Amino acid sequence: MVFFINFKVSEKLSIAAETEVKINTAREEYRPVAGRGSILYFLIVEMSLVNVMYQTSLRQFLGIFDLSVERSQKSQITAKRVVYVIEHLTYEVFKYTVRGLYENHRFLFTLLLALKIDLQAKKISYIEFETLIKGNFSKKYSACELLNSDFAALSLTICLYIDGNLCWFGVFFQARHYIAESLGGKYAEGFILDMEAMWIESDCRTPLTCFLSVGSDPTENVERLNILCHAISMGQGQEVHARRLLNQCMQDGGWLLLQNCHLGLEFLSELMDTITTTETMNEHFRTWITTEAHPEFPINLLQSSIKFTNEPPQGVKAGLKRTYSAVTQDHLEVSSMPQWKPLLYAVAFLHTTVQERRKFGPLGWNIPYEFNQADFAASVQFVQNHLDDMDIKRGVNWSCVRYMLGEVQYGGRVTDDLDKALLNTYARVWFGEHMFMENFCFYKDYENHKFSPIPPPPAFYIKVFGLHPNADITYQTNLANETLSTIMSIQPKDSSTGGGETREAVVQRLADEMLEKLPPDYNPLQMGAVQPINIFLRQEIDRMQHVISQVRTTLTDLKLAIDEELQDALDNMYDARIPKLWFRISWESATLGFWFTELLERNQQFSSWLRDGRPNQFWITGFFNPQGFLTAMRQETTRMNLAKGWALDSVVLQNEVTKMMKEDVAGPPPADIGGVYIHGLFLEGAGWDRKNSKLVDLPVVHVYAVSTTALPDPKKQQGSVYSCPVYKKPRRTDLTYIFSLNLKTVQNPDHWTLRGVALLCRKQLQV
Repeated sequence: MVFFINFKVSEKLSIAAETEVKINTAREEYRPVAGRGSILYFLIVEMSLVNVMYQTSLRQFLGIFDLSVERSQKSQITAKRVVYVIEHLTYEVFKYTVRGLYENHRFLFTLLLALKIDLQAKKISYIEFETLIKGNFSKKYSACELLNSDFAALSLTICLYIDGNLCWFGVFFQARHYIAESLGGKYAEGFILDMEAMWIESDCRTPLTCFLSVGSDPTENVERLNILCHAISMGQGQEVHARRLLNQCMQDGGWLLLQNCHLGLEFLSELMDTITTTETMNEHFRTWITTEAHPEFPINLLQSSIKFTNEPPQGVKAGLKRTYSAVTQDHLEVSSMPQWKPLLYAVAFLHTTVQERRKFGPLGWNIPYEFNQADFAASVQFVQNHLDDMDIKRGVNWSCVRYMLGEVQYGGRVTDDLDKALLNTYARVWFGEHMFMENFCFYKDYENHKFSPIPPPPAFYIKVFGLHPNADITYQTNLANETLSTIMSIQPKDSSTGGGETREAVVQRLADEMLEKLPPDYNPLQMGAVQPINIFLRQEIDRMQHVISQVRTTLTDLKLAIDEELQDALDNMYDARIPKLWFRISWESATLGFWFTELLERNQQFSSWLRDGRPNQFWITGFFNPQGFLTAMRQETTRMNLAKGWALDSVVLQNEVTKMMKEDVAGPPPADIGGVYIHGLFLEGAGWDRKNSKLVDLPVVHVYAVSTTALPDPKKQQGSVYSCPVYKKPRRTDLTYIFSLNLKTVQNPDHWTLRGVALLCRKQLQV
C-alpha cells in the first residue's frame, strides 16, 4: 500500500515537473509581449516628467493590456499570436496616450516610442540614440559614418549632420519617415479625437478630463452628443452649486460638466470620493472636467480619469473654418450694405491671421496673446453697427474702423508697442476703400476678387501673414529643438547607461579640458583713464570676472568630489547643458560647448581692449549690458560737444550701415562725427543688400550721437527707412530691447513690419 502511494506521488510529481516545463516554455514564448508592455508602461510614466498632468495608473494600463490580449487577432501558431498581441497592444496604448497629450507632445511621444522599441530590438545603439538627442558635443560622428550606417533608424540622425552643421528644419520630415518605417504609417498620421467613442468607453465612475489650451473648449463638442448636460464654471464659492448638481446628476443620469477646475481644486478630491464611494448611481451619469495644467491637481483623479485634449486645428484653412462656424446665414444677411460681406470676410481673415502668427514665436508676436472668438464677435458687431449708422454719401469712416480694430477690439489685448504697431499695420494695409477694388488681394500671389471663403494654397499661407517662407523653417527648427531638448531632459540620470564611460568620468574629463582653456583673472589696474567708455569696460569686466571665478570654482569642486550640491552641474555638464549656477550670472546658449566658446570670445575682446587700448570696432553681442555701452558713447559725444551747447538729454542715436565687414575696418569712425563701429548683429526676417546698402548678415554699423537740434530733415532723405528694433536675445521683450536702427529699404516699411524683421545680438538657440 505504501509502495502504491509512493508510486502515485512520484507519478504526480513527474507530471507536475513536465507541466512546469511546458508552462515555462509557453511563458517564454510570450515574453516578448511582456517586454513590449514594459516599454510602453515606463514610457507613459516618463511622460509625466514632460507635463505633470500626464498621469496614468498601472491599473489603467493593465486594463488596456488585458483588452488587447482579448481583442487581438487569434492564431493557433504561437509566434503569430505573439505578433498580433504586440501590434494590437502597441497601437491601443498609442491611441489611449496621445488622446491625452497636447499637440506639441504627441510627436515627441511617438518618436520616443519608436526609438525605445528599436533600442530594445538593438536596431540602434544607446550611443547613437544619445548622439541624436545631444548633438555632436560629446559624441562626434561624421556624416560619412552615419551615411554608411546599416540602421534604418539613423535616417533621422543623418539630416542633423551635414558637414558638421545642424539642419533642424529637416528633422520632422525625416522623423515622420522614420516613425512610419519603424512602427507603421498609421503612427505617423495625425490623431483625430472621437468624442462619441470616448463616451462609450467611459462609465459612471470614470471622469473624463479635458486639458485646456489657448482657443480650446470642449463644451460645444460635449453638447453635440445630445445628452442633457449641466455645466458650471468653478471658482470661489461655486462648490455648493457643484455639489448640488453632482447629487442631482448621479440620481437622474444627467451629465455634469465642471469647467475651469484649476480654479476649484479643493472640490476635486471630494468629487472623486463621492463618485467612487457612492453605492448606487444612475449608470448613464458622466462627469466631464475641463482644466488647465496645474501642479497641485489631484493625481488620483488624473490616474482614474480618461484624459483628452481638444486643441483647435492649425492652419489658415482650419482657422477660417473655425471662424465661419460662428457665422450663420441670418448673420450674413443682417445688413444690405454692399460693404458688409467683404468687411465680414476681411475681419475673419484678420482674426485667423493674428491667431496663426502665434506659432512663429517672436517672428509672429513679441508676446503670444490669447485672441479668441469673443474678439471676432465684438469686431463683427462693431462693423455691423458702423454700417447701420453710416452716412451713405460719406461712406465708411476708415480711420474709425482701423482704430477700433487695431487699438480696441484686438489691440486692447496687446501690451507691446511693436506688437501694437504690427496690428495697426494690418488694419492700415487691409482695411480701406482699396479692399473693394477688383484687383485687391491680401497677398499678391493670392488674389481674392470676390472674397470667396477659400483659403490660400499651403505654399502661400505663410506669405499671407506677411512673413517670409523661411519663417516656417524657424518654426520647424524651434519645434525640433524643443522636442529633442525635452527628450534629453527626461532621460534617467544613472551613473552609467548603455556602456562606456560613467557620467562622473565624462564630466571629470570635460572639467579638465575646460580648466585648461579657462582664461586667467583680470588685472583691475589696467582700466585706463576715467572716461564713460572705460567705466563701462570696468563694469563689464567685473561681471566677466564673476563668471570666470564661478566656473573655476565649480570645475575645481567637481574634480575634488561629486556631492549633492554639485549634482546640478554634474547632470547638466553630462547632458551638454549650462549649469544653472553659471546660467544665472551669464548668458543664454544652446549647449555647454557653445557657451564656453562664447566665454573665450568675450574674454578675447576684453583682454585685447585692456592690452592694446580701445578697439576700432566692438562686438556688441559680447557685452552684458549693450544699452550701457551706447549710453557711454552718448555721454562721450556730449562731452566732446559741450562747446556747442549739447546736453545729454537732448542727444539721440543715429546710425549708418556701412559697406565694410569687420575684417575691413582699419580705424575708428571719423573724429568729427565720433561714435563707434559695432558688429555681430543678425537680421531675422530679412536680408541685407550690401551693394546698395538697403534692407533686403548685416555688415559693420556706425552708431553715433547727434543733438535733436541737428537732426536731418526726414523729407530730404532719399527712399524709405524702416526703424528696426534691436534685441539682446531671440525673445523680444522690453527687457531685451536695446535700441532701434534705421535701415534703408526700397519696400514700404509696412512690408518689413509684417515680416517681423528685427536685429538680434544672437541667433535662435539650437541644441
